[in-house]
Amino acid sequence: MMESACLRHTEIPHTSALFSDFQYHFDKVARFYAHNPHDGGSYAAAAKQLAYPDDRRAALVAALRATNGETASLDLLARPGTVAVVTGQQVGLFSGPAYTIYKALTAVRLASRLTEQGIPAVPIFWLATEDHDVAEVNHAFVFGPDQRPIQLSVAANGGSERPVGGIPISDPPVDRLREILAGFPYGEEVAEMARVAYPSGVTFGRAFRALLERLLAGRGLLFVDPLEVSVRRLAAPLLEEVIRQDEGLHEKLIERGKQLEAAGYHAQVHVEAKTSLVFLLEGERRATLRRQNGEYAAKERKYSAAELMDRAEQLSPNALLRPVVQDYALPTVAYVGGPAELAYMAQSEVLYRELLGRMPVMVSRGGFTLLDARTAKLVERYGLTVPAFFHGEDGVRNTIARKLVPPALTDEFTEVHRTVSEAVERLRHDLGAFDATLAAAAGKSSAKILYQLSKIEHKTARETLKRNERAVTDAGAMSGLIFPDKHLQERYYSILPFLARHGVSDLMDTLYQHVRLECPDHQVLVV
Repeated sequence: MMESACLRHTEIPHTSALFSDFQYHFDKVARFYAHNPHDGGSYAAAAKQLAYPDDRRAALVAALRATNGETASLDLLARPGTVAVVTGQQVGLFSGPAYTIYKALTAVRLASRLTEQGIPAVPIFWLATEDHDVAEVNHAFVFGPDQRPIQLSVAANGGSERPVGGIPISDPPVDRLREILAGFPYGEEVAEMARVAYPSGVTFGRAFRALLERLLAGRGLLFVDPLEVSVRRLAAPLLEEVIRQDEGLHEKLIERGKQLEAAGYHAQVHVEAKTSLVFLLEGERRATLRRQNGEYAAKERKYSAAELMDRAEQLSPNALLRPVVQDYALPTVAYVGGPAELAYMAQSEVLYRELLGRMPVMVSRGGFTLLDARTAKLVERYGLTVPAFFHGEDGVRNTIARKLVPPALTDEFTEVHRTVSEAVERLRHDLGAFDATLAAAAGKSSAKILYQLSKIEHKTARETLKRNERAVTDAGAMSGLIFPDKHLQERYYSILPFLARHGVSDLMDTLYQHVRLECPDHQVLVV
């Protein structure tokens, strides 16, 4: 039987004030977004604002048919009035963090609900192949039965400006992955799935897509690769317009950053005078541009605005512009994102307004911390809660250690604390009538005595833990699964070890069933 508990994002470390208000006090951030995601009527309003041209729809469907094949979702998308629920992610090794899958399932779930409500919708995954920070995608964290994190990485010498989607992986660590997952019931199945998706020489983009297509098969998800020529051609008119309006857009972004800071939030993406909204794709490079006296400077030369407008199909948007380009190319009614994405959408809103005259509903993805039955029982046995792990493994060990001290000793420490406190307080009171300085000294001495007593109590607990090897092992296993290296599980581990433990079909179905569109919280799910 599945068990699920909700955990407010305010209990999770490093949750930003903006995201917290987005989830729980939307009225405070409403002016930074076009629609309230917690209002069911927002989707119909966003769909009504869509004026998606028939010729663009035809071009989109043709482009997606070439890479997705014939599917029911594509047939539905071809019909006028059909909208898209979009999500996306960097093309990380072995599908990147587990939340990649949670994003996709949230988009599928929302598209299905909208269709049931009379708003025909298809889920679309935007592959972030244009990004050029290879250090963010060239590794993945997994774990074996001992639940200790293991990093897998690949050498990817594609150059600092090369879009990661096109970088080949010469030696994918599929054999090492197979070894790690071997102790799980479905480890061989998952390892083989990864091997098929990651043959030697495959690019990050192609492998990532192949693996997600396998994991999400049958759920109607369409994939878009912005490096495809047909997609670049589709987006070119908007990118040309961006260059044309660059000065005004830049001013509005700087003003929005000030508005966010004045409201007590922070600008997720720093914008300054030289910041360009676009990069230039040249060969295998995604060249960084800097605004400079009305021109755009790359390392080797400068470009005029007219030159860039003529090369609009070779322009690539920055983080703030990317969602706007995406939602120009697609008939997007809603975008499913994580906390950081939703934060920078508060900046992108000014670009949406100026360039598209509309903005989709921004929706927070489903979030999960997955526990197997054994770990859940250990958490209960030691009297812990998931937030207890947010203090790190040392904190968990200290908590367990205190619970392992024999009750008689615990009672003895409590009694000594009470006795010392009361005795010194009586002495301090009596000294007060004799000499105030001595009374103050007695008070300080009391604090020192109690501090030393607490140190002895702590050492007793640590010694008790040392003598209990099983408890030490349990603390490591629980911490390694729930909050590995002081990171939320979904942001750290690939989904693959969870699939190897629980089974691909079973876990994917379970996750889909537990995507609760109306729930603003993070879920702790016992599988």
